[in-house]
Amino acid sequence: MSVDTKKDAGQVAAENLVTLTIDGQPVSVPKGTLIIRAAERTGTAIPRFCDHPLLDPAGACRQCLVDIPDAGNGRGFPKPQPSCTMPVAEGMIVKTQNTSEVARKAQEGMLEFLLINHPLDCPICDKGGECPLQNQAMADGRSESRYEGVKRTYPKPISISAQILLDRERCVLCQRCTRFSDQISGDPFINLQERGARSQIGGYEKDGYDSYFSGNVVQICPVGALTSKDYRFRSRPFDLVSTRTTCELCAAGCELRTDHRHYQVTRRLAGNLPEVNEEWNCDKGRFAFRYGRGADRITRPLVRRDGVLEPASWAEAIDAAVGGLKAAGHHVGVLTGGRLTVETSLAWSRFARVVLGTNNIDFRSRPASGEEASFLAAQVAGRSLAESVTYADLETAGRVVLVDLEPEDESPAVFLRLRKAWYKHRVPVTVIGSHLTRGAAKMGASLAPTAPGDESATLVRMVESDQIDDSTVLLVGERAATSPGTLTALVDAARVTGARLAWIPRRAGEIGAVETGCLPGLLPGGRPVSDAGARVDMAALWGVETLPTAPGLDAEQMLSSVGSEEGIRALVVSGLEARDLADPQAARRCLEQVGFLVSLEQRASEVTERADVVLPVSLLEETSGTFLNWEHRPGRVRVINKEAPTPMNEIRVLAALADAMGSDLGMRTVVEANNAWHEIDPWQGPRSALADPDTVEDPGDPDEAAQRRDSALSSGALKADLWHQMLDDSAALAGADHLIASARPALLRVSPADAERIGAADGQTVAVRGPDGSVSLPLVVEPTMVDGVAWLPSGGPVGLAGTRSSLREILGVSPGDPVDVAVKSEGGAA
Repeated sequence: MSVDTKKDAGQVAAENLVTLTIDGQPVSVPKGTLIIRAAERTGTAIPRFCDHPLLDPAGACRQCLVDIPDAGNGRGFPKPQPSCTMPVAEGMIVKTQNTSEVARKAQEGMLEFLLINHPLDCPICDKGGECPLQNQAMADGRSESRYEGVKRTYPKPISISAQILLDRERCVLCQRCTRFSDQISGDPFINLQERGARSQIGGYEKDGYDSYFSGNVVQICPVGALTSKDYRFRSRPFDLVSTRTTCELCAAGCELRTDHRHYQVTRRLAGNLPEVNEEWNCDKGRFAFRYGRGADRITRPLVRRDGVLEPASWAEAIDAAVGGLKAAGHHVGVLTGGRLTVETSLAWSRFARVVLGTNNIDFRSRPASGEEASFLAAQVAGRSLAESVTYADLETAGRVVLVDLEPEDESPAVFLRLRKAWYKHRVPVTVIGSHLTRGAAKMGASLAPTAPGDESATLVRMVESDQIDDSTVLLVGERAATSPGTLTALVDAARVTGARLAWIPRRAGEIGAVETGCLPGLLPGGRPVSDAGARVDMAALWGVETLPTAPGLDAEQMLSSVGSEEGIRALVVSGLEARDLADPQAARRCLEQVGFLVSLEQRASEVTERADVVLPVSLLEETSGTFLNWEHRPGRVRVINKEAPTPMNEIRVLAALADAMGSDLGMRTVVEANNAWHEIDPWQGPRSALADPDTVEDPGDPDEAAQRRDSALSSGALKADLWHQMLDDSAALAGADHLIASARPALLRVSPADAERIGAADGQTVAVRGPDGSVSLPLVVEPTMVDGVAWLPSGGPVGLAGTRSSLREILGVSPGDPVDVAVKSEGGAA
């Protein structure tokens, strides 16, 4: 805004205000404010159905009609006007239903019109008890209907997706659902069909409502026209108890409203947190909450006797675990996974250093690298990178550059904010990747074509060509750990240009794990293990004399050292899935060969099957804590189920183990752990090599295994590009059958040139072969794909029957590894 130097900010603000009168009460609001919003400032609630503060005005339902005797020009409107589409004007006089008989009768008439065909099935409707139409009909409608005709009916319900059902006769044609799909998620797979009295909401004949955000249309539907198969007929809203909490299924930090009945979660809705998820969430966060209800839930401690896991008392299990850990001495490793709260991660960090006396701790249950460890240390070591990035910054950035990150799959709330930034403000988004994904296209993104492993070179070119400057926001995903030099190039780009940089992992607990020191070279608060002052500082805070000085092993090093003379002899594991690790088969062998294995777990897994002691712990809904999202913003987790079958959370279990080992964990409850976390200040001392990405040794040289893979495949192989889709074989989806049914099938994407070279056409089945196996997938010819690259989902196996292995494990490939692709003949051979 250009401002006269003689005018101060107060004058400018005053000039942008409009004063009007609503129901005789003067109110001043900014120019452009809608009448319905101005009325809210005076405490006046104007009835509405189509209006939603995050959607563009539509004026579809006409329920918000008001009387305007003076529009600010001395003349008024002869008829009532919709307050949700009309902006205010200086001197305007507005009368709502509270002071105008004209407005009241207009609203009453619209309500009667809506009820002509609306079924009176409130007792069985899922919206009954929280329905605006029901509330307004009771408060302002006629006591008796004057309509004597036959109500319009439709076959019901119709399925517009694997998750969403539509009862058309209930619809009031507010078009909230169609506007959400068009404006917010970018998935226009439902629309307004027919005209006049036959108007109705429907789906396209050829395409179902394929969206990761379909549950939001159920929540914003003002009547019971849209319902989810997951919640339909499960409960009445007035029988539910609501709790605000934070989603645990990614690092976005979305607020949820979790509704439960008799301490059983019945549904989850998007909370209202404007700074993060506004009023939206993804279908995974909404529907994937039954993973702890299956028959595989572990509720009693288990101890292996004569090769068989048998139920045991807590005292027996603790004694068995302590005996095995003491026998291993300092040759113990700790794998915490990336799904823990900050408080639990801090307990694990202290348990490793103080109780076990080791720095062998790593939260990364996924492919990682030493370069990434240095990068993460720099993220918390005195906040050495550019200032932190927030959701709001994505809407005001000059450009957003995505590096090894597909937000729609890996951080859906970030995708929605980037989609809004493009839709509302035309913020340009650039993707450094192999192709433009469906999600990228919905953000209006451009592509910086890059084969896996070449991201650092692309970043250098973008800096040299001034495509990255101080208005740029760089967002990088966890997959960058598998691309040598990328993280270092990002830090260099941020330092040279002044661009801001943020790391967005997939798992909810990874930021907190970094902050609390669940890394072999990092203590809580970003303190480097190698710094004597940092160790003394942390030892004093924890009330111990010393902390271990020997450098710790990362997850891959711990597992690979099993069986060696100085290697790991015992492992303590929390929430880890072997198939997520860099080499799942090797990980399983190490878990079987390690001398002693303790598992703290909620459900049976590949780790518990091989464990010597299994200690059951609470589900997240049964305990409390804090998640730090990718902004480092804390989000509270609150207890929902107060009658948990497993009363011990991980902090209590670790405290019991510490007591039995003659040590003190220093915390026994979440509250004590939270207090301990707030006592830890960020490290202000000198940065070590670990916290300086400039000194990281480039791990990019291929090892013998990679060379073996190259030689085992033909010279015409394609480079694999892969990541987890939002809905795949994740253990978090257990029990969410309708959600799983909405997952996108596994497929292979190649460029037109590569498809021609292979001799395959779009939609044809091809055989994909890696060093460890092969799989058949349908081929999609992607026009934006970089030549020489083939994309496939890392997880799976949606569409692959008879296996629970991920595609990455079946093929034995990581990003950048070669795969052979050949047309599959009718007989099945390639």
